[in-house]
Amino acid sequence: MTDDDQLREMYRRMTRIRQFENTTKELLLKGDLYGAFHTSTGQEASIVGSCMALRPDDYMVGTHRSHGHPIGKGAKVDRLLAELMGKETGINHGKGGSMHLSDFGIGSLGETSIVGSGLPVATGAALGSKMQGNDRVTLCFFGDGASSEGTFHESLNLASLWTLPVVYVCENNGYGEMTATRDAVAIEHIADRAAGYNMPGVTVDGQDVLAVYEAVDAAVRRARAGQGPSLVETKTYRFENHAIGLPIENYRPAEEVEDWKVNRDPLELYRAALTERGWDAIELKEIDEEVAAEIAAAVEFGRSSAAPPLDAAYTNVFTNPIPIAR
Repeated sequence: MTDDDQLREMYRRMTRIRQFENTTKELLLKGDLYGAFHTSTGQEASIVGSCMALRPDDYMVGTHRSHGHPIGKGAKVDRLLAELMGKETGINHGKGGSMHLSDFGIGSLGETSIVGSGLPVATGAALGSKMQGNDRVTLCFFGDGASSEGTFHESLNLASLWTLPVVYVCENNGYGEMTATRDAVAIEHIADRAAGYNMPGVTVDGQDVLAVYEAVDAAVRRARAGQGPSLVETKTYRFENHAIGLPIENYRPAEEVEDWKVNRDPLELYRAALTERGWDAIELKEIDEEVAAEIAAAVEFGRSSAAPPLDAAYTNVFTNPIPIAR
């Protein structure tokens, strides 16, 4: 059972993700940001419920919905936003951008735009923990589309064979890009695939942050105790298109999207749950306002930061420097 401080932090992180994503969408549409943006709006409970089950020194690997996962693990939004702006003060000095964020200070090992690519990275990190003899657990996020990739099957097979301390979290939002999961996967629940690799598999309501926390917490405890990997499937939904600005938007019925937004918004559901526990709406509003001030300050931080110098293009990379024509 979580205490009030944990419940409050869950709400704060979910709110932070929502406000950060809304702000970056506005900045992108205004031309202040560039590139492809894949938002996790609507999936905040899946992210935060999973990350809150970790210790600060545990590892996390995200997906190409890259903003929500680091925030869920505790990343600072000022350096995160500066990174999206391509600034020197960004968490990756302006070189990672939206699609390749990492923050080793909080154990976030990074994300890439390649579907399923985080699975072997997370499995390798878990192997490293086991070889080093520590009790760190690695949490690996991926989507339903990635569960049909070879990396999924290879990673779960090795993790089970080697009893690795890793928890695989499939954020099943019903669509692999623009293909409905029901048209691509022959089983109803992705978690059922866990049986093929002799590990526990559980499906939970991905819009219920407390349900996600309980499921992932149990899997993390199991992994930390040396009992091996687990697969947790969260049934969730993304409120935005696959990526902001994509011209194709009619692959989901409009009434389906509206139903999820109106009836299954994870923030609204959590507010209702906290209210039932006796929480005052004023306290929640204060958290909303504190987070809004945080995000506004992050925008100013990013805008006031300098772009990285030209010769920084060859620092922190594994290559021989190439002379730059002046």
